[in-house]
Amino acid sequence: MMASSYKDEDGHITVSGSGAAAGGGGGSLRSKKPENTAFKQQRLPAWQPILTAGTVLPAFFIIGLMFIPIGIGLYVTSNNIKEFEVDYTGVEMSSPCFTCSQNFSWNSTKPCTCSVPFHLDQPYESNVFMYYGLSNFYQNHRRYVKSRDDSQLNGNEESLRKPSKECEPYAKSNNKPIAPCGAIANSMFNDSLELIYIDPNGTKVQIPLTATGIAWWTDKHVKFRNPGAENTNLTVVFQGTTRPVNWRRPVFQLDSDPDNNGFINEDFIVWMRTAALPTFRKLYRIIQRRSNVHPTLPRGNYTLEVVYNYPVRSFEGRKRMILSTISWMGGKNPFLGIAYVSVGSVCFLLGVLLLIIHHKYGNRNNAAEISH
Repeated sequence: MMASSYKDEDGHITVSGSGAAAGGGGGSLRSKKPENTAFKQQRLPAWQPILTAGTVLPAFFIIGLMFIPIGIGLYVTSNNIKEFEVDYTGVEMSSPCFTCSQNFSWNSTKPCTCSVPFHLDQPYESNVFMYYGLSNFYQNHRRYVKSRDDSQLNGNEESLRKPSKECEPYAKSNNKPIAPCGAIANSMFNDSLELIYIDPNGTKVQIPLTATGIAWWTDKHVKFRNPGAENTNLTVVFQGTTRPVNWRRPVFQLDSDPDNNGFINEDFIVWMRTAALPTFRKLYRIIQRRSNVHPTLPRGNYTLEVVYNYPVRSFEGRKRMILSTISWMGGKNPFLGIAYVSVGSVCFLLGVLLLIIHHKYGNRNNAAEISH
């Protein structure tokens, strides 16, 4: 008896007859053809744009006409931000901090101090932000970035006693756990900076600096917490731990303010947010405007008083202090404005070029199509 087969609507092939019986009592064999559906047969609706001169040219001109004024606005806004830098590394012999830089020692019990005079040519209005800047410091190194214990920094008491292996070789010292552990915490910036204004009469006036409000809210209230219950004596909480190797004092003595001490110290929190580039700045203090009549920092002579605790000669780095105002777009950053102007100009020029090409050759192609 001959075998017969037929194909149903779904594309399945059914075999019947003696051949099917010999193969195991009759059954259906499926083909490898995909099912007859819109999705598997690629019949779904699709948008296929046809790029013509009437659609491409307006897009180039619109992008150009939008980006160029936006870029000019961003660039002008950035240039209106006032910024002043003072390098106090102490590499040059003429620098007031040269002696501190050359004679620095971790074992010294008396810190070295130096005074760097400078002059502001224009007054600074509104709030002024004071930054410290470091150069040639690679905080983005893979092992450096991983050298921390986030569980310990979040107040976990078990991690406080048993730091993560990621912190090695800064996990323990003298058989005691280090708090906070890791290379990031161990290399925390610890120079002390004070700003002195010298008025026209020669009187020295210390500029008040605000040490709080410099860290991200999420870091201060979520990521970083002191171990133990709230309002617990930090000396007791951190008992049995030791300070990082390069620190001059333990973590529970970073500030006399209990809301800015321990792991929630804002200078420490700011440092723990690692920078992506080897030359960076971090917020150090805020100079609040206290009068609507007088500028925050009047024009004149100033002195930067430095307690030189942070050496940079070992990695050929440099240190600087930056004073800056801000705008609605943040700090001084001309790159964004330049980028917008550049992209807008390129698009506008491409639009003009394509318009000339279309005007010169487009009519010729249309005439050729009509003649055929």
